[in-house]
Amino acid sequence: MNAKTSLKHRGNPLANAQEQLVILTPDQDATHFSAKLAESGIDRLTANRIEILQVNLGKLCNMTCDHCHVDAGPDRREIMQRNEIEACIDVLSRHPQINTLDLTGGAPEMNPLFCELVVAARQLNRHVIDRCNLTILCAKGFENLPRFLAENEVEIVASLPCYLEENTDAQRGEGAYSKSIEALLALNELGYGKANSGLTLTLVYNPVGPNLPPDQAQLESDYRRELDARFGIKFNRLFTITNMPVSRYLEHLLRTGDYRVYMQKLIDAFNPGAIEGLMCRNTLSVGWDGLLYDCDFNQMLELKIESSNPGSIHLFDYDKLSRREVFIGQHCFGCTAGSGSGCQGAILK
Repeated sequence: MNAKTSLKHRGNPLANAQEQLVILTPDQDATHFSAKLAESGIDRLTANRIEILQVNLGKLCNMTCDHCHVDAGPDRREIMQRNEIEACIDVLSRHPQINTLDLTGGAPEMNPLFCELVVAARQLNRHVIDRCNLTILCAKGFENLPRFLAENEVEIVASLPCYLEENTDAQRGEGAYSKSIEALLALNELGYGKANSGLTLTLVYNPVGPNLPPDQAQLESDYRRELDARFGIKFNRLFTITNMPVSRYLEHLLRTGDYRVYMQKLIDAFNPGAIEGLMCRNTLSVGWDGLLYDCDFNQMLELKIESSNPGSIHLFDYDKLSRREVFIGQHCFGCTAGSGSGCQGAILK
């Protein structure tokens, strides 16, 4: 199902950037995502289960990154409240087949109820993921957070755009690299990334510039070699995630004149083999206000789930939602380009 999308940019000169997405994309049928699905023998994209509940705890963040598809930052005030958090806990308690709680933001740790939600999910024996920008672990007031995460055996999925300082700071701001290294060393001290510790440390690579990620296995090997040689840092695995032409990154592409080239690159790299592993097929995204979406990217585009389904976490219906039709758009080419991409890294290993 296709839909023209819009995104409100607060006072931004590119306020109509998301509308331009449709205009700037080539008009030929073969360039539309629905046509690519049809060529692959798929009339409509549907979910087939819900194993992961991905919850956006708010758009408040201590950083303002160029590649951020959430448009998060220190000035954002959208944050998940107790009613919605309790509804998420209730859903987990009633549906053991949802085995993972994936917490994202912004910086999810900045939600005052973050720790309470983590403890509740762990008491339900759910795997909990904290999508962490690393620098928050060094911020004033969050000094005890690393130990809390370790004590609750939370998997940390940490963004580190590059093992080189220049590239990381170019994407995330001056000083981000040094703080990230400081945080990684502290996590290693607690056992994260170490064999048999039960504490999983996953790093995330986003390309710098309008490019697709390189081979995930090879890049993981490069990260291991460089981080170990430079700092003695250990980690368990690395995910490569394609930058999506959404929100702040879309604005960046338009501002730099790279939008057309990048979109064509995604379209040309369409890989039908990635469709089966798309995250929208086993994941449900919950917005900070409790509204439901097929994925984190649709959430940022304000593309709610198809209207015949329950639209809020308060109205959760597993049977309906696990078989829902997925809203698609041109941004979906980002998840099917090359080896495929999602919140769990490359789809095709």
